[in-house]
Amino acid sequence: MTTSYYCLSFARNVAGAAKLENLKPSYTRHIHLPKIRASKVHPGSLSFVGDELRLKPSTFRHPFASLSSFAEAGGGEEEDNEHGRGKSSHEAPSKGDEDNSSGMAQAFNISSRTATAISVVIAFAALSFPLFMQSVSAGLDLKIRALSYATLLFGFYMAWNIGANDVANAMGTSVGSGALTLRQAVLTAAVLEFSGALLMGRHVTSTMQKGILVAEVFQGKDMLLFAGLLSALAAAGTWLQVASYYGWPVSTTHCIVGAMVGFGLVYGGTGAVFWSSIARVTSSWVISPALGALVSFLVYKCIRRFVYSAPNPGQAAAASAPIAVFVGVTGISFASFPLSQTPHIAILQALACGTVGAVLVNRVIRRQLGHLLDQAEPTPPAEKEEAHQTKNIGFLSDIAGPKGTQLEIVYGVFGYMQILSACFMSFAHGGNDVSNAIGPLSAALSILQGVASGSEIVIPLDVLAWGGFGIVAGLMMWGYRVIATIGKKITELTPTRGFAAEFAAASVVLFASKLGLPISATHTLVGAVMGVGFARGFNSVRAETVREIVASWAVTIPVGAFFAVLYTWILTKLLGYIL
Repeated sequence: MTTSYYCLSFARNVAGAAKLENLKPSYTRHIHLPKIRASKVHPGSLSFVGDELRLKPSTFRHPFASLSSFAEAGGGEEEDNEHGRGKSSHEAPSKGDEDNSSGMAQAFNISSRTATAISVVIAFAALSFPLFMQSVSAGLDLKIRALSYATLLFGFYMAWNIGANDVANAMGTSVGSGALTLRQAVLTAAVLEFSGALLMGRHVTSTMQKGILVAEVFQGKDMLLFAGLLSALAAAGTWLQVASYYGWPVSTTHCIVGAMVGFGLVYGGTGAVFWSSIARVTSSWVISPALGALVSFLVYKCIRRFVYSAPNPGQAAAASAPIAVFVGVTGISFASFPLSQTPHIAILQALACGTVGAVLVNRVIRRQLGHLLDQAEPTPPAEKEEAHQTKNIGFLSDIAGPKGTQLEIVYGVFGYMQILSACFMSFAHGGNDVSNAIGPLSAALSILQGVASGSEIVIPLDVLAWGGFGIVAGLMMWGYRVIATIGKKITELTPTRGFAAEFAAASVVLFASKLGLPISATHTLVGAVMGVGFARGFNSVRAETVREIVASWAVTIPVGAFFAVLYTWILTKLLGYIL
């Protein structure tokens, strides 16, 4: 067919493209389109270059290589004027699509055969690596070695599900905003999660010492306690897998808590549970999302008030980035890094880290976006006066976003900042949440090896690496499901919205942990994403998705408890035959 045919085929899409670009349809512009099928092109694939409407070559990738709602500079933030009611051009794989072909293959834009090969390699490694680990080879008795091998597999199953569900805390908003493609996010998170697990998770106490169960109740009942620990891993892993399948972001810590509570109540009585810990966990269902939503709402409103309404939004964004990085890096360094024990020296060290981070980010932004900053022109005074007459600009006012080069600069700046914050969160998550799998695993191994109950457990390096491998494996195989929920299904995200949500969630978790408040990172991030949506209008948040997520939170502890009791009963029967 001729090019003119395709021009006619795309006539309906011109209006859609003009809407995304906040332009009126104009048929006097020239249309340059290659000879491809009209059904393969979405309006988001069209953009004006000068007076010409062209197809963007970069958009001809598999739609699931990026779950982004960020189209390109020139369109996206203008959705705010309509409160984000429009749908994105990139949607997550539907259940029907995943039935027809591998969801993993769609997500990473690879063939189904390649996805199957990767899964087989991961399964083979999971079954064979434990045979060479010291925890298995050190046991002299064949039964103990077999139980150690099974224990490592239980721990891997839990770690796999942590990777499939919880890593979305770090990378979901970056993928949803388009700052990273799904493939880039998974590869980056894989390196950082594994590094964090290996470098930061060395000394972890057993689950029995974390204030969930009263350890004295199980004195002299080592095999029952061993069965309970394995059941907790299996129960939490089971519920996480169900939640990940449906794309529900749930707390891995709450899964473990629910499993241990169920085991303790049935096999130790009401006196075996620290009920104050349960009260703190349930209160976090309200405190975490509420604080996350409040802080992200304020952060996003600050961006719109002080960046979007500036005479030169691009310059304002470039100037604000080092300040935000300085505040964030200083706070993270002071709260998380092993600094000096002397308070004033530790503060100076944290300030130095923040200064270094701010200088580096400023140089990167100037190097990568300097040519755009030089070309960007301030908003014409006439347009500013007209905007100010129509809207009384205040902190809570609905301010229209920038356009053209200014929007490209703003998205570029906040895209870099969001990637940086995602890397910090991913590294910290690997070091912290690996304990949800490795803590009970190490406690169970210590029982098999005869370590005294109640003593602190130091996790061997190979076990830490094993947990990190499990997280990476789960992230690669199923992580895209929950990433799609956080990044796409709650509300539409752009780099500015994604940064506001991620920065708010990290800040709340950081300071709440220091103050001892019961905070869940998963719940906080979901609340932060909702807060960004509320800042654009209540209709911008998808109520159906929120209801599903809240329902999954409410049933996490009861379901974990039920599975733990069931699995403990089964394991005690099996251990009775084996031992």
